[in-house]
Amino acid sequence: MIPVLLIVIPLITGLATFFVNNGRGAKMWSLLASIITLAVAAVALFTDSAEQLTCDAAWLPALGAKFSLSMDGMSKMLCLLTAVAFPLVFGATYKNTYNKPGSFYALMLLMQAGLMGVFVSSDALLFYFFWELALIPAYFLCSTWGGEKRIQVTFKFFIYTFVGSLLLLVGILYIHFKTPDASFALQSFYHVKLTAAQQYFVFWLFFIAFAIKMPIFPFHTWQPDTYEQSPTAVTMILSGVMVKMGLYGVIRWVLPIFPAAVLKFDQLIIVLSVIGMLYASLIAIRQDDIKRLIAYSSIAHIGLMCAAIFSSQQIGMQGVMIQMFNHGINVIGLWIVADAIEQQLGTRKFSELGGLAQRAPGLATLLVVMILANIALPLTNAFTGEFLMFNGLFRYSIWMAFIAGISIILAAVYSLNMVQKIFYGRTMPATEYANDASSNIKFVLALLVIVILVLGVYPQPVINLTQDSVQAVLAK
Repeated sequence: MIPVLLIVIPLITGLATFFVNNGRGAKMWSLLASIITLAVAAVALFTDSAEQLTCDAAWLPALGAKFSLSMDGMSKMLCLLTAVAFPLVFGATYKNTYNKPGSFYALMLLMQAGLMGVFVSSDALLFYFFWELALIPAYFLCSTWGGEKRIQVTFKFFIYTFVGSLLLLVGILYIHFKTPDASFALQSFYHVKLTAAQQYFVFWLFFIAFAIKMPIFPFHTWQPDTYEQSPTAVTMILSGVMVKMGLYGVIRWVLPIFPAAVLKFDQLIIVLSVIGMLYASLIAIRQDDIKRLIAYSSIAHIGLMCAAIFSSQQIGMQGVMIQMFNHGINVIGLWIVADAIEQQLGTRKFSELGGLAQRAPGLATLLVVMILANIALPLTNAFTGEFLMFNGLFRYSIWMAFIAGISIILAAVYSLNMVQKIFYGRTMPATEYANDASSNIKFVLALLVIVILVLGVYPQPVINLTQDSVQAVLAK
């Protein structure tokens, strides 16, 4: 019942929002819908009843597909992240204005419905359906409300994700025809017997689709442009939540189904992930645009998560579980600051900013906490996750852990440079008459700071929530 509600609430309210023409009404309606969804996700955390956490109904019996949903600890955690993200985004951007606000907020809610469906589906065809449902609204949001280069950037985004989706569909159909009961059920996929050669082939169909969505090097080139040109509210969801679709897909669908292929290609993928971490970090140092810096920073963090997954170490996998949630929280906070600066000053360029701390001390203080979390300083939420992931990577290969560890230094360089260039130094013309952030932005950022500090001091609840999922994945 609960996973159905997590999908149906944003789906129905999203469809209804298309008919709300008033901007204020669309904002309030969407915020209310997202808060209700958050309440349902919170209830799921304290529910262990299989009856409440599963749904198994007829859908396409002729094809062997069912409307099958289930929630384990990992699903609960990612659904909570999705449920938390949308009211935070709606609250932080409440004063932003959009053309056709009803359509904008409707597509946002439909994207939330698709994301929820991805994280709770236990039928491969249904998983693919929600995978596309999450992506399609993103295309329209980017192409309609994006920046000056939105059309060509969205086209690139479409080509990448279309190719990935096509590969994923081919892989799903291939496994489906190998199941003894001609089923799309997740458990049937887990029990398929494939030869090593078959695993090697189908593994790449799944992995490339998920690698594009994360993204990791060299499948990342769509990401910085898309994040830069998308409306910042959309970018927050793309960066904070949607990239987790790729990580989730690898953990849920790739590792258990293709164990021989994972052992065959783990070193290659870890090397690509580490290259991406260093490459993205070095590029981030050279950026003059806040959005592009955060985009490359996200690539580096996702690269570490991917490397930790393929290290196949329990401690590293547990770190990934924690970091999927924490990365979403931290990067959304960074995007909120970027949006607050752009909305007020009309620029995102470091070369045009400076001395903003004198005019916006509250925003400066909150950003510093976000930055410290972004570089995984002890007592912030990201520290535990990164420590566990590096521990897992170290057990896999000391040299890989050492090389990947260089990204920690690079992250400190570009993150602290960001603070220095925006908030300190000489006041620039663009910041001379700036004001502090509005109350709604401060309130949302303050909530994020509380989460950062609480999970930095006591991350055990997230560990307890996901440890059974980690053990189940590695046991297959």
